[in-house]
Amino acid sequence: MERYAQAAPAKVNLALDILGRRPDGYHEMRMVMQTVSLCDAVTLEEGEKGFTLSARGITLPAGKKTLEQQAAEAFFAALGRPLPALRVTLEKRTPAYAGLGGGSADVAALLRLLRQRCAPDMPREELEKIGALTGSDMPFCVRGGTALAEGRGEILTDLPPLPDCRFVLCKPDFDLPTRPMFARLRLDGDRLRPEVDGMISALDRGDLAGAARCVGNVFETVLEPEERREIEAVKETLLRRGALAAAMSGSGPAVFGLFAPEAETAGAAEELRRRYAQVFEAEPVRRLLE
Repeated sequence: MERYAQAAPAKVNLALDILGRRPDGYHEMRMVMQTVSLCDAVTLEEGEKGFTLSARGITLPAGKKTLEQQAAEAFFAALGRPLPALRVTLEKRTPAYAGLGGGSADVAALLRLLRQRCAPDMPREELEKIGALTGSDMPFCVRGGTALAEGRGEILTDLPPLPDCRFVLCKPDFDLPTRPMFARLRLDGDRLRPEVDGMISALDRGDLAGAARCVGNVFETVLEPEERREIEAVKETLLRRGALAAAMSGSGPAVFGLFAPEAETAGAAEELRRRYAQVFEAEPVRRLLE
């Protein structure tokens, strides 16, 4: 097998709402998701024995099967073939445990590589279904672009591309694991909710400023006081430096600032880097797989 490589772009949640808990224990989501140019790199080549995964920039969990291996097994099971010997390498740049979908993006990139190499005629929808077996973000990360994600996140509707713009992404120096963040949610009563429908309408019009007015994330309502102070400080810096909007992505704690395409983002990034180690500039990315 030749050596194949694929970018694994991160994602941001332009608008994230949670409607309630489902009978299967998952939560009903409604989100507008966007791929961005901050990315890891995934390479695939023939291995000597079994499935091996190595990574630079992150410590892999020991003693358990990785999501990458689970996804590869599911891919070849769908083909009715045994898992061949594969060697996968990750070059990490996207912060882990940040709400930017870095782990899901890596798995999705591996699935695209396996399709390219072993089943180029496999429909995109089938690849997305295979991805959904290992994570709710996986179908979107396989497809990329701009999309409405519903259900657990696996029901996707393509949306018009986000107009040209720029992002500054900042991960504060703490983690917010996804499962505990869901456990904090109180789904009764009034909550500050993002304008998902307003975001969709703005995208239909190609209206960046209108989309920016609808940015929001319901997870920000369940931050602890110290977490909230840190998140709000990052948002305040981004807005003061010219962002049209700023919000936490996913279950956090990474924060993104959305800037007009002509805006100067270097000043915001430089100011945040004086305090935080993980600050990145990025642009929107269109669909990864047709």
